[in-house]
Amino acid sequence: MKFYNSIGPNPQVVRTFAAERGITLDTIEVDLMAGENRQGPYLEKNPSGGLPCLELDDGSYLSEITAICEYLDEVSPGDPLMGSTPEQRAEARMWTRRVDLYICEPMTNGFRYGEGLAMFKDRMTTLPEAAEGLKRVASERLTWLNGLMEGKQYICGDRLTLADILLSCFLRFAKTVGQPLDESNANLVAWAERMDGRESAKA
Repeated sequence: MKFYNSIGPNPQVVRTFAAERGITLDTIEVDLMAGENRQGPYLEKNPSGGLPCLELDDGSYLSEITAICEYLDEVSPGDPLMGSTPEQRAEARMWTRRVDLYICEPMTNGFRYGEGLAMFKDRMTTLPEAAEGLKRVASERLTWLNGLMEGKQYICGDRLTLADILLSCFLRFAKTVGQPLDESNANLVAWAERMDGRESAKA
């Protein structure tokens, strides 16, 4: 397999997930800042132009971080992070989707339409007028999640899943682009410290 990597939180999610599973990826760097991901050679691999992308041993390609992580989880030996039963896998997928849709997507678009506008305005449709509202949506959902984290080690209770990895990577990114986690969300602050202390956070 070959992993097409770049800067940004999405590739970091896959790198962190792979590190937690003890998977070493053969990595190829793609220059996101120069727009290499929007050019012909890369678009032949991933027509959406997004990063990262995983080239499988049969020559086919996978994109979208949840699909890549679930694939790696299924084909690798060891304890799966998505869960060992249908119920555990369903719970992990439920929370991964909630984190992605409720928090990561508005957080990221708030950046793209705001601080990142100069970079993204010629690459995608941007809505500068929506930036602050999207950031507020993400912040409100983080407060909602904080209330549900009372007494929990991880989002799914006592087991680490993709939902934790996804959120922690995006919160690290958000902190660098003017969207730090509100310190009043004490449960999430403690959880984030636990996540940042894991060896995989360096991936």
